[in-house]
Amino acid sequence: MKKNIPLNNEEICVLKNSVDFEDICNHLIDSIYITDGEGTTLYVNQKYLELGNLRLEEIIGRNIFDINEEEDIYTNGVLPTVIKTKKPAETIGTLTRTNKKLYVTGIPIFDQDGNIKYAIAHQKDIERLEELQDNLATLRIAYNQESAELEYLRQRQIDNIDIIVESDNMKEAFSTISAIADTDVTVLITGESGTGKEVLSDAIYKNSNRNGQPFIKINCSAIPANLLESELFGYEPGAFTGANQNGKTGLIEIANEGVLLLDEIGDMPLELQAKMLRVLQEQQITKIGGKSPIKLDIRFIAATNKDLKKEIEKGNFREDLYYRLNVVPIHLEPLRNRQKDLGPLMDGLLKKYNAKYNKDIIMTMGASQLLQEYEWPGNIRELKNIIERMVVVNKTGVIDVELVSSVLNLKYTYTENAEPYTLKEAVEDLEKRLFLKSIDANGSKRKAAAALGVDHSTLIKKCQRYGI
Repeated sequence: MKKNIPLNNEEICVLKNSVDFEDICNHLIDSIYITDGEGTTLYVNQKYLELGNLRLEEIIGRNIFDINEEEDIYTNGVLPTVIKTKKPAETIGTLTRTNKKLYVTGIPIFDQDGNIKYAIAHQKDIERLEELQDNLATLRIAYNQESAELEYLRQRQIDNIDIIVESDNMKEAFSTISAIADTDVTVLITGESGTGKEVLSDAIYKNSNRNGQPFIKINCSAIPANLLESELFGYEPGAFTGANQNGKTGLIEIANEGVLLLDEIGDMPLELQAKMLRVLQEQQITKIGGKSPIKLDIRFIAATNKDLKKEIEKGNFREDLYYRLNVVPIHLEPLRNRQKDLGPLMDGLLKKYNAKYNKDIIMTMGASQLLQEYEWPGNIRELKNIIERMVVVNKTGVIDVELVSSVLNLKYTYTENAEPYTLKEAVEDLEKRLFLKSIDANGSKRKAAAALGVDHSTLIKKCQRYGI
């Protein structure tokens, strides 16, 4: 048969006559029953015979009106109704010998004069339908569970601490994000470890038109170099010794139609950088051991704590990959240069860990000042760990200069001039600490007031004012 050339009527007839419709019907998983317009049985397929434990000679030539009345083959047939009404009908019938219940639909087929030429019944095994229904319900439960798990994991991927945008650097970063979030432009985020690069990638994802699609984060420094390629690209069954016999879907393919974060891209091996460049250029991958490329629709975000220009000079990073990634650069300053962000970050973290550990810890102004003067070499990640530690180990209800100095291993001596207070602030801070320590030591505010030599009502009022 030649392509793109319409068949003539003779060729169509030849093709139609070459099809063995009886053989096809005998291989269907549902049963078929055909009569003429008077109800005489002309054909049943093999499935009907199997379901009813019947022989062909018991049915062919018999009239369905007689069969329906005698009920020796089946009960509650649909075709008598179809022939009488000349309309489609449906019912639940039973094959007598096997007591097999069937869901039956019947249709009439008319000749040119409007008379019924054939009446056809199509039957489905109800037991099989119920099994399919149960399987469908099981699949639906599994799907809903899997969807909930995926949504939970996705939220875990983007549930960072609240973003603080007070410093000029963060304001500029989020201004850029606002401009490019709903595009598919590639973004390169740079900055020291712990400055919040992942938080920015979360913000891009949340504000993009891909929100709700896969968001896969790959830490290129956390996966051994010899495994990174198979993790990223996946592999076909038997691609190499020790490969999973079912093959593996790569993380890049999993991220299809979503967003892929290549974290610590500066640590990606050179030989893999070349393959990643092709992925970015061609938007397709080929699995290890595979032959057919897989088309992709992915938005790429890269992040690194390294100076990629210096890495290029050292021969550790491909210049062409750098320019492919560096379409929209965003640089995050270290926390020591973002003083306006530091105070709100500390307040937010203290509130977060108080809630997490069911505590009500407060921080003195001196402790806050000391934390803000610290260099924070580990940036936000270090700040987060320090605040959590001071909340967890706290027995007094107060984060003070002494505790901060101990946790940060600082040689710090508390003197009257150590904290830049006004007299009123110094008195209030001292009262807070005395109240908290006394309440903790004595077990109640009434006993604490007695121990401090103050009236109980006075202590209550001051505790309310200080949030104790």
